[in-house]
Amino acid sequence: MELLKELKNEGTEWIQLDEPYLVTDIDEWTKKAYIKAYKTIKEACPQLKLMIATYFDGLRDNTRLAVGLPADALHIDLVRSPSQLDDVLEQFPTHKILSLGVVDGRNIWKNDFEQSLRIIVKAIGKLGPDRVMIAGSSSFLHVPYDLEQETDENILTPEIKQWMAFAKQKTEELTILQKLAKGDLSVQNKLKENKRAMESKRTSSLIHNKNVENRCKAISEDDAKRKSPFPVRKKIQHKELNLPLYPTTTIGSFPQTKEVRAWRAKFRKGELSAAEYDQRLKSETRKAVEWQEKIGLDILVHGEFERNDMVEYFGEQLNGFTFTQHGWVQSYGSRCVKPPVIYGDVSRSHPMTLYWTSYAQSLTSRPVKGMLTGPVTILQWSFVRNDQKRSETCLQIALAIRDEVDDLEQAGIGIIQIDEPAIREGLPVWKSDWKTYLNWAVRSFCIASGGVKDRTQIHTHMCYSEFNDIIEHMALMDADVITIECSRSQMELLDAFVRFRYPNDIGPGVYDIHSPRVPSVNEIVHLLKKAANVIPQEQLWVNPDCGLKTRTWKETEESLTRMVQAARQMRKGLR
Repeated sequence: MELLKELKNEGTEWIQLDEPYLVTDIDEWTKKAYIKAYKTIKEACPQLKLMIATYFDGLRDNTRLAVGLPADALHIDLVRSPSQLDDVLEQFPTHKILSLGVVDGRNIWKNDFEQSLRIIVKAIGKLGPDRVMIAGSSSFLHVPYDLEQETDENILTPEIKQWMAFAKQKTEELTILQKLAKGDLSVQNKLKENKRAMESKRTSSLIHNKNVENRCKAISEDDAKRKSPFPVRKKIQHKELNLPLYPTTTIGSFPQTKEVRAWRAKFRKGELSAAEYDQRLKSETRKAVEWQEKIGLDILVHGEFERNDMVEYFGEQLNGFTFTQHGWVQSYGSRCVKPPVIYGDVSRSHPMTLYWTSYAQSLTSRPVKGMLTGPVTILQWSFVRNDQKRSETCLQIALAIRDEVDDLEQAGIGIIQIDEPAIREGLPVWKSDWKTYLNWAVRSFCIASGGVKDRTQIHTHMCYSEFNDIIEHMALMDADVITIECSRSQMELLDAFVRFRYPNDIGPGVYDIHSPRVPSVNEIVHLLKKAANVIPQEQLWVNPDCGLKTRTWKETEESLTRMVQAARQMRKGLR
């Protein structure tokens, strides 16, 4: 309140209050709190004009509340929920301004002017031109800054670039839409250009692949199921792998040192030949495998030294993906990412991980895990095409990953991990939509993993998740082993697995990889004992919380050595 008063005293006329919480399930107490809060604000600052901004979905059951709050304007997201417009217009007060979020603030595709104009014209017809604003669906924080900075046609081709708009271009689109809505003839050429781009996108052979379409249609429910139930598979895998109780492994990646990153940069610049780069990575992989054997890990990994990012690495090798030079966006805090762009039908034309996984396996008699990123995570952490359902794009990615899984299995890789840290974050904001999303997300994972023989052990990893809401669907993924982030909660997250009686094996993370602190053996044993109190020991695996890419080798070596010692101590206690 004090801040609003200060802004008013400085001459501010409009204040936007972001309220995406209004597009979620809220109870009656919260609705009353909203009314009380905004009444208090309006009474304290009557001269200020208030806009309540909602985005990421539609208002649905909260429409009456949102339009009735004491504010001068309401913003709604008509990209994520175009159908809400009719309900809002029907209930909209006669004195308010409606802000139409028609330009996508969360994706990088060019606006379809004709489609947006139909929405704008409908709103103006109901409210009049003076009571309608045109805006982005949300902040443009979620998209890169300027498409014109993408000058390398070898990275982003002109044909694909013509379908895209970054933040700067989106602000220009808003100006054009405003003029078009007013009938300004000076921008008619912009409308024609936009129509050509939209038609090009609808018909481009770059986007549409009949073989991919036919393969998706041919998928059956049997393709999404393992051949035998988990208890049968577990007996076969136990005989095949001969692992001890409390088997030890890591989540996948090992430290990406300055040297490794420098090799990659030099290779991309042509300063390091392919043969030299290959030999250096092989040397690093060999050292990692030998070190894992030395400390006594049961299941090894190759270290992923060849990979730049867990999504980008796969996107670079899949058809239907493209990339940008400068398409950086904020991820969280000060961390930024440059997401891949899915522009068309996705398929795999060659093995993506087979070379390095097979090389690592050739160095040891112990099993080496094949490491893959799952279809839902690849989808969630990319800019996704907007001309078909996300579920269809996810299915295409799942089939590409399935091909990779098949190749790994045929090459003798007996354990394959398909990481899905993004399943939980992909939940829609309205709980009534959760089931639909989880059904296709889980089905995509099952299609990616379902083609293997019973003896092949499928792992998945999830981190950054509250599992209570999705535990039943996690079980439906039917991974033989699921590894989860648990150490920071001191194993409290396992309560969800107890209440539900999770049927398959679980690897609760026993130390926090986000901290440089090295845990003691006793600390790890303590956490394992807590886990063993709620999960049968026959189901328990021992592993870190997440991958070790961002850690130093010193921390990694000390922490994993102690982790292996803790697992051995737990086994001794069983005698």
